[in-house]
Amino acid sequence: MQHLIKVGERDIKIQGQLVRLARIDGEKFLFLDDPEPILDGLRKGRERVDLFTFLQRLPDTAPKFSYPMEMDNLAVVPVSTFDHWWTKQIGFKARNKAKQAGKKGVTVREAAFDDALVRGIWEVYNECPVRQGAPFHHYGMDLETVRKHAGTFPDSSIFIGAYFEEKLIGFIKLTCDETRTQAGLMHIVSMVGHKDKAPTNALVAQAVRSCADRGIPYLVYSNFAYGKKETSSLSDFKERNGFERIDLPRYYVPLSPVGRLALRLGLHRRLVDRIPEPVVAKLRELRKAWYDRRFHEVTEVS
Repeated sequence: MQHLIKVGERDIKIQGQLVRLARIDGEKFLFLDDPEPILDGLRKGRERVDLFTFLQRLPDTAPKFSYPMEMDNLAVVPVSTFDHWWTKQIGFKARNKAKQAGKKGVTVREAAFDDALVRGIWEVYNECPVRQGAPFHHYGMDLETVRKHAGTFPDSSIFIGAYFEEKLIGFIKLTCDETRTQAGLMHIVSMVGHKDKAPTNALVAQAVRSCADRGIPYLVYSNFAYGKKETSSLSDFKERNGFERIDLPRYYVPLSPVGRLALRLGLHRRLVDRIPEPVVAKLRELRKAWYDRRFHEVTEVS
């Protein structure tokens, strides 16, 4: 269960029932350089909030605040020039894949967020119900839901499309933070039916170029590791494409006695993060096998 409230000019997402955890809506794309106005607003508000969490902005990796904290991580490409990334930062497999896309007729370019792009995204979303061994949550969206979902942060987002014979076969939505210090991959999805053309690799290459052209020094692809899951096909893909793990402070500010107790007992973490990794890995294998049998799923990451 989750819902949004307004605190000042910020949308705040509240999740949970027993322990109500709040964070900025759009976290990892929006940041707080001064959290006190938000904390003060939450303390004075009518809505019960037990904990507020926020992530520190790149490139500051040393803690700046005295609130309780744990280390989180992001997958980051430090961007200087496209040529430096192409020749020094990525592996030969990723470079060859990106070249392969062009040889097989894939063109990649920045795109306006218009009706044609929305319809193309809708087709990409509705190609396959399962990706990476799990249900794909965007599958089944209608056109207007896709327009609303993909159209968030319109003033700070850059869309990049991969096209084959002028048909959209993959896209990236890059969203810049308020200081244009980083651009985060809010969406990156390609059609599994065109995996042989490596559109995802070509999209990442254009994302780096788009950041370099705008002087944005960091390209971020969500987390490098998730909880105790240190490696995966996705993290391997990120590493081959020049993403590095950067650890950053994540703060947890108790706002109630329940929040203080939850923080002390570790109840602010997801249940899956408290289960031993070998058990979780086995459960992931079983889940993937079940969905593979049901949907004959094909992975899109290469």
